[in-house]
Order: sequence, then structure tokens, then C-alpha cells
Amino acid sequence: MSILSPDVFIKQQVAAVQEYSILSGRAIADIFTRPRYWADIYTQMDSIGAGSMPIIILSGFFTGCVLALQSVTALKEFGAVSMTGSLVALSMVKELGPVLTGLMVSGRNAAGMASELGSMKVTEQIDAMRALGTDPVRKLVTPRLIATIFMLFFLTIIADTAGIAGGTLVAVNMLGLNASSYLHSSYTSLVHGDVVQGLTKPIFSGFIIATVGCFFGMRTTGGTQGVGRATTQAVVVSSVFIIVVDFIVTRLMIGIFGS
Repeated sequence: MSILSPDVFIKQQVAAVQEYSILSGRAIADIFTRPRYWADIYTQMDSIGAGSMPIIILSGFFTGCVLALQSVTALKEFGAVSMTGSLVALSMVKELGPVLTGLMVSGRNAAGMASELGSMKVTEQIDAMRALGTDPVRKLVTPRLIATIFMLFFLTIIADTAGIAGGTLVAVNMLGLNASSYLHSSYTSLVHGDVVQGLTKPIFSGFIIATVGCFFGMRTTGGTQGVGRATTQAVVVSSVFIIVVDFIVTRLMIGIFGS
């Protein structure tokens, strides 16, 4: 890899941000205009939603299990073991559920989008699409954007449910807590602001996953090596963006709801 001078490197990064902004803007604008490729949207929904469900359920379930185990160990020192359900529910709904879902889907689908579109780019299928009068952004990017945002919302709910179920299983069967009081504390601890905060984050995560994955796929160069490079970059950048945006959204939600 050749070493670039600082000014060239900065210009490349600014150009990349500009390209990403233009691509994202066009993808959003195409949502509200015709034609809409419904068959592609449904195909992507099936791939992202049904395809990601097993890993989302497993990661959410065992995260809830570990969270319950760790929570009881810490809460015993303060005599507040009864608050385990509240801690697990708040942690899963407000933070761990949305973030873990975003990261899991990013690793699975951002990479898939980048590799798929990258392969189309290096084999000149996207150029052929333009020659036939089809807008690649409308045909390839917008369906993935709609499907990712829509399905990530429901995948987050599934992850939250699986996490709370995992925490309940561990707390009742391994730690000897009362199931009724555990579930009651989990339910009563969640207020409107907590649920809104937890279900707002998937919208931003879905947008990041789809646009970043498609961006690196659409600008792939260098044959098969370029496809691999684009796939790696898509996963790394989308994961970092998800964590950074999660912090920003959390800060805004705390300012709005106060918790």
C-alpha cells in the first residue's frame, strides 16, 4: 500500500463523505417517487429479517442470561436482588437490544450488501444497468434501505424479548428468584421514554447499515481483492457509526425524556 501525503488523504476522505451523502440523499428521495421495486424490497426483507432471526434470538437470549448472572452478583452487596428484573429489562430495551441487533445485522448484511454490489460493479453489471436506462440507486440501494430499516425495528423487539426471557430463565431456575415478582419488576420499570428510546435507535442503525454497505459496494474497484476490501470496510465503518450514533441518540433521548 502506497503512503499518501496528508493533503491527498484528507481530500480523499472529504470526497468519500461527499459521495456517501449524495448516495444517501438519492436513496431517501427515491423512497417517495416512482417506480418502486416491490419485489426487490420483499426479497431483501426476507433476507435481512428471516435470515438474521436465528443469530438475533441467540445473541439476545444469552446476553440476557449473562446480564442476569452479573446483575445478581452486584446487587447482592446492596440487598437489592429483587431489582434484577428491572435492571435486565432496562438494559436490554434501552441499550443492549438495539446495539447488539445493529452490530449483528451489520456483520451479516452490510458485508453481504457490499460484496453483492461490489461483485456487480467489478463485473460491469451496474454499468449495463445504466445503459439499459435503469437507475442503480433506485433499483439496488433504495430497496435495501427500506427493508433494513423496517426489519431492524422488529428484530430489535425480538432481541429485547429474547433477552428478557433469557434473564428470567436464569433468575428463576439458577438463582431461585420468584418468577412473578421478577416479571412484575421488569414490566413496571419500563416507561414510555425507555421504549421510545430503544425503538428509535434501530431506525438510525438500519439507515447506517444499508447506506454504508451499498456505498462501499458501489465504489468497489480492483476486482476480487477490491470486493473483499469493500466488505471489510463496510462492516468496520458501519459498526463504528452504529456505536457513535447510539451515544448521540442516547444523549438526545435523555435530554428529551430525562432518563
